[in-house]
Amino acid sequence: MLNFAIQTARDAGSLLIQKLGAAQISKKGDIDLVTEADIAAEQLIIERIRSHYPQHTILAEESGDAVTLGQSSDWKWIIDPLDGTTNYAHGYPCFCVSIAAEFKGAIEIGVVYDPMRNEMFAAERGQGATLNGRTIRVSDVDDLSRAMVCTGFPYNVRERHDFAREFAKFTMSAQAVRRDGSAAIDLAYVACGRFDGFWEDGLNPWDMAAGVLLIEEAGGHVSNYSDQPLSIYTKQVLTSNGLVHQAMMSVLNDSQR
Repeated sequence: MLNFAIQTARDAGSLLIQKLGAAQISKKGDIDLVTEADIAAEQLIIERIRSHYPQHTILAEESGDAVTLGQSSDWKWIIDPLDGTTNYAHGYPCFCVSIAAEFKGAIEIGVVYDPMRNEMFAAERGQGATLNGRTIRVSDVDDLSRAMVCTGFPYNVRERHDFAREFAKFTMSAQAVRRDGSAAIDLAYVACGRFDGFWEDGLNPWDMAAGVLLIEEAGGHVSNYSDQPLSIYTKQVLTSNGLVHQAMMSVLNDSQR
């Protein structure tokens, strides 16, 4: 099943590259975009899943819940055919395909594929995480002042004054803060040690499902802002190498005061 997810993500990524710079763009909201590439890549992934796993359920960004033909299944595929759509629409080379498989509520398979860098992040529960077939681990930075952390701007950021406080406090507390515009890539970068932590309030299941498993399998820590077990069906996510988790949580709690 992992190999299936890897190949499907790779094929969807190739389609995105083919359409880069030529895909038609429309709006889902004031600043939330969708391109014809999103739709085409999602169709490719869904058709592939239906062909190989016709009993499985699919949760996809552009389609919403879609139950396949056949009986209800304990397996659910959670897919984002193009994470980083705004980047893609502007030709900014930071976007990816994210595919995860959930069994009875637990993420078992996760892949994040960056077609611009040909980087395939993959994980299977209990089997570790890899980048292009090589094992990856989270970083060993244990002080937030030496950490590079990352976040994403929620689509209602203009109404979210709390987010501005969080961003400002992390800018003062961490060595560096980045915002790349693709949560799935950001989470994969935590898993491989490029980032030491990531936080965001406003994500959807397809944004984080694969990345969360990558971090867990790479030895990191994932939670909500209160250090409780994470559900991908809630909006808040805090991830780290585990060593700076409490410090990041303290910054978030301070920002709420």
